[in-house]
Amino acid sequence: MSAQVQSKRAQLKEAKLAATAERLEGQSLPAGGKWASAARADALSRLRAMGLPGRRDEYWKYTRPDTLTQAEAPAAAVFANDEAPVFGEIDRVKIVFVDGVFSAEESDALDLAGVEIERLTDAGGKDIHWAKDIYGVLEARGQDPVERPLAAYNTAFASDGVVIRVTGKAEKPVSLIYRHESESSDAVLHHVIKLEEGADLTLLENGPAAARFNKVLEVELADGAAFHHVRAQGRDHERRAVTHIFARLGREATFKSFTLTVNGKLTRNECVIEFTGDEAVAHVAGACLGDGDFVHDDTVFITHDAEDCESRQVFKKVLRNGATGVFQGKILVKPGAQRTDGYQKSQSLLLDDDSQFLAKPELEIYADDVACSHGSTSGAIDEEALFYLRSRGVPSPEATDLLTLAFLAEAVEEVEDARLAEEITGRLEGWLTRRRD
Repeated sequence: MSAQVQSKRAQLKEAKLAATAERLEGQSLPAGGKWASAARADALSRLRAMGLPGRRDEYWKYTRPDTLTQAEAPAAAVFANDEAPVFGEIDRVKIVFVDGVFSAEESDALDLAGVEIERLTDAGGKDIHWAKDIYGVLEARGQDPVERPLAAYNTAFASDGVVIRVTGKAEKPVSLIYRHESESSDAVLHHVIKLEEGADLTLLENGPAAARFNKVLEVELADGAAFHHVRAQGRDHERRAVTHIFARLGREATFKSFTLTVNGKLTRNECVIEFTGDEAVAHVAGACLGDGDFVHDDTVFITHDAEDCESRQVFKKVLRNGATGVFQGKILVKPGAQRTDGYQKSQSLLLDDDSQFLAKPELEIYADDVACSHGSTSGAIDEEALFYLRSRGVPSPEATDLLTLAFLAEAVEEVEDARLAEEITGRLEGWLTRRRD
């Protein structure tokens, strides 16, 4: 690298850090006990060292971070949603946040056999707590080799969320419900989940949360634990969100996460998974429907550091009227992670010539006994299939919707619970029908 290039990079870095310092000026860390205060201070130090993201950053070149980093959240009109609540027919423990603030009145009692649930505010106020070994720890590990400054910002400044410790098989799901009521709300939530050996939990999330939303979910899975995660991110047209999942898997652990995204100005979902125990399984999937002034970014980084592990990434996006979809997925296989089975698929269906799909699939492999693959495609509706349906009397709009649902089906199939998969499919059908009408 030439001295001129090095000098230019140093100048850009200096300007970035100066802008970050200016952005953070006057902000104080939330009060807490010893462990929480130490974790927040460490996160703030990481953030000051790396700087908030900019368009010149490698993993932000497809998605403008400006509205996620500016001091004030851009206004977002509250969406009048006349649909029945997502997951409303599922027996679950409901935990409600309104514009990022816990609502005791709307939440259920935080009681569930084999599950301990506390607010982050309460847990963070104690000097000693089990969350000390997870809060900010997994996020910090996920900063290497790719910096994730908005996650560090979250760890530093989040004051609300839940901490959940699972010691057995939860008899019903825990459901986090995010309601958006203020056009200028700026929510920062941080959740910590620890599954002990052999424990099992299903976590549901739904709702737009706020005009701007920054969320971190850290999940620690001990040997033989199973974590199933299904979320629907809400239909607010003007919301902006950046979410992060950091997961660490022990031996024979199972992690499965599915996300449905419809509408929104800007959504970036990051998922960082680390295999530390042999014979573990991690599947991450998503279905996205974008229309108009819409950017949806899935960024995934999976590290295999154990033997005989399986990872799957399956993402499908349907885009029209100028919408933009982004996928950045990487599988890193470290030395010694033999017999790794890693699979990655990202596909988009473009329903017009104005929309675009930007993909960056990556494999980095340092073991010799692996089966890893990736594929990324982008295209229009299959004209032959469309002609076949129309020749059988199906009108063109309905035929297009049927083919769209068939395209998304592979991602929805990653949801193991048939009730939840049916709920997701119903939401997709409803969105397509409304757009057609």
